[in-house]
Amino acid sequence: MHRLQGKVAIVTGSGSGIGQGIAKRLGSEGAKVLINYRGSEAGADDTRRFIESHGGEGVVLKADVTKMDDIQNLVDTAWSRFGSADILVNNAGLEIRSDFWDTKVEDYDRQMAVNLRGPYFLAQAFVRRLRDAKKPGRIVNISSVHEDMAFPGFTAYCCSKGGLRMMMHNLTVELGPLGITINNIAPGAIVTPINKTLLEDKPKLDALLAKIPLGRLGTTDDVAGMVAYLASDEASYVTGATFLIDGGLMRDYHEQ
Repeated sequence: MHRLQGKVAIVTGSGSGIGQGIAKRLGSEGAKVLINYRGSEAGADDTRRFIESHGGEGVVLKADVTKMDDIQNLVDTAWSRFGSADILVNNAGLEIRSDFWDTKVEDYDRQMAVNLRGPYFLAQAFVRRLRDAKKPGRIVNISSVHEDMAFPGFTAYCCSKGGLRMMMHNLTVELGPLGITINNIAPGAIVTPINKTLLEDKPKLDALLAKIPLGRLGTTDDVAGMVAYLASDEASYVTGATFLIDGGLMRDYHEQ
């Protein structure tokens, strides 16, 4: 199935984890993908090779979403390499654990810059191009269940994701007349390299699984499938929503 044939997608943080899964899925469904990374070029190259092996096309570009020049270059590169872009997936994210009373200003600023300011101004650069070309588009933000659910020890992270939810709500109204949809996906506990420590700690893992009604962790494919739907024509009337991909965690959460 190639429901994204002829589309062009920008996916931030697509050299590993959820972003890599998303880029691979969009590419395998026919989209040309601008694969963005900040850390692992090898991971981004792996994403590109996968897309190419499935008959798609991918271009790798290093960019830091906290830098305005890099943000503009990401959007400009999509247009220069592929002629335009239709889909923006704001996936790059950062979380730093600290008790509220110990949070450092630089850690707060860094999380806000990656998780909220980056998506804000990347969406702005993307929308400006679409508006000038009078083209519709799709924006999908990879948020978190913590845009709504408390997470002690991660207050700055939760603030950034709560801001991302409100940004999405506002832009639903502002961008609707331009034919641009915007939605959030809120993953719960997903198996990614960032969770390696948890996965190797059976007591902690078992305690978490006990809080998930479906009794398992999510996969990057679980998230990527929803992105592919929201990016497709099937979702042309879907905007302003947060989609939980959490196995029911939010509906049955309780502290131990």
